[in-house]
Amino acid sequence: MTLARLQQAATTRHLTILGGFHPTPDDGAPEGCATLILLGPDEPAFWPAITQSPEWQDGAPDPVDRWSERVIGDWATELDATPLFPFGGAPFLPFYSWALRTGRIHSSPVQFLVHDQAGLFVSFRGALALTENIDLPPPPAGPCESCTDQPCRTACPIGALVPSGYDTARCRAYLGTPEGADSLQNGCGVRRSCPVSQRFGRLPAQSAYHMQQFKGD
Repeated sequence: MTLARLQQAATTRHLTILGGFHPTPDDGAPEGCATLILLGPDEPAFWPAITQSPEWQDGAPDPVDRWSERVIGDWATELDATPLFPFGGAPFLPFYSWALRTGRIHSSPVQFLVHDQAGLFVSFRGALALTENIDLPPPPAGPCESCTDQPCRTACPIGALVPSGYDTARCRAYLGTPEGADSLQNGCGVRRSCPVSQRFGRLPAQSAYHMQQFKGD
């Protein structure tokens, strides 16, 4: 198995490989894992696939997570791998530290994770713990290293997400106001301000769904 073949298989499932690494005993990976691969949405094909899926159509809660469990779980069975997910309740798996271990995902100036291709829109649908040692290419330089303006630092219109921290309560309250409609409908302005995010192709409808979930009723 090669990384290229895994990526081809991911693409057929509307997923992409965000990065991978070879775990050590300190990483908290499943026993016997030789390579851990992180998976995210393949944009812009991901959202149409979700909205046409059985999980979306049945009207039950958490359609995106349930789709992820089915698709990644079935793929893991084919590969004799262990599927891992960043949701499902405590104790949560250390996806943040796993992301940093890939070398392709970094902590941004506003502390959110940033990816070399997805920018601040990076998100995880799951991971595969493989027993095979897969060759991984050297990671590229972090995108923030060459971003001289770093617009994410000042993009939040109410200062809820800045380098010093994230005021989630203030953010939620803002989304319920007329001034917050743009963020609610098109996604977080900080995430959108990232130059890499702007090239990623994530659909506004996808961002709107997640923003509504974050806002709550």
